[in-house]
Amino acid sequence: MKIAVKTLIASCLIVLSGLFIFAEKDPPTQERFETKRLNDYNVYALPIPETIDFAGETVPLADPDVRERMDRELLVNTYWQSNGLLLIKRAHKYFPVIEPILAKHGVPDDFKYLAVIESGLQNVVSPAGARGIWQIMPTTAREYGLEVNDNVDERYHLEKATEAACAYLLNSKERFGNWTLAAAAYNAGNAGINRRLEGQQVEDYYNLLLGEETGRYMFRILAIKEILSDPKKYGFNFRESDLYNLVPSYKVQVDTAVADLAAFANYHKINYKVLKIHNPWLREPKLNNRSRKLYEIEIPQEGHYILGKD
Repeated sequence: MKIAVKTLIASCLIVLSGLFIFAEKDPPTQERFETKRLNDYNVYALPIPETIDFAGETVPLADPDVRERMDRELLVNTYWQSNGLLLIKRAHKYFPVIEPILAKHGVPDDFKYLAVIESGLQNVVSPAGARGIWQIMPTTAREYGLEVNDNVDERYHLEKATEAACAYLLNSKERFGNWTLAAAAYNAGNAGINRRLEGQQVEDYYNLLLGEETGRYMFRILAIKEILSDPKKYGFNFRESDLYNLVPSYKVQVDTAVADLAAFANYHKINYKVLKIHNPWLREPKLNNRSRKLYEIEIPQEGHYILGKD
């Protein structure tokens, strides 16, 4: 019995000695901690493109202020990964609608990225009252031919809002002579940009001292253009099947009032929710249409939604 106890004690001492020896030999140093941290997650500074342009107009990246502002937006938008992936997915859905309208009006394709930074390609409402994917204010919307009231708000109609945005941008381009200032004026207004140009006695966006929002505006567009043009370069990995797509649809013309849009939806073999997804410009559960205006209501083709019916 004594021999067994002594043997057990001796074994424990050997094990403990081994632990101390190994602990002394390989302690958890700061260097090991740093190595593990770096292997688990890495954050990299991003190389700024040698050249970048907006609508064919060169960005003066040799200017240190311009370079730092470009760097900021590339970093912010690259490392906000969840938002970046959502923008990539939505762009696949909505760019095919926006691009041909821009082209039809002679507005450079780069302006589709302006819509991205305005709204994230969602029908959002700003604190100032701008609405829709193009974030148009009510007075501007009416000025450019959109119907805006409690019953119908065409700022939520992507095709019509894109047409109105093109008209505004073309007007700004004619006024300022370049697309960069036209884009900035979309944010700050034509009068606002003109006032700053005259007050600071400069002629281009990159030499203007601007407030936070308008000062970042062009660089946010440029960063989104850079990332969405080559997402894998910036670490965004996805499959084609991950992207969002437009549901095929057709138009139904209506030139009378519709007293019950839910019943209208059911008649066309969809439900009210699906009708509103495809026609967000219909703001109430009825269409008044006292003027007997001709509207086109979008109806999705059958088989794309689960409608909960036998």
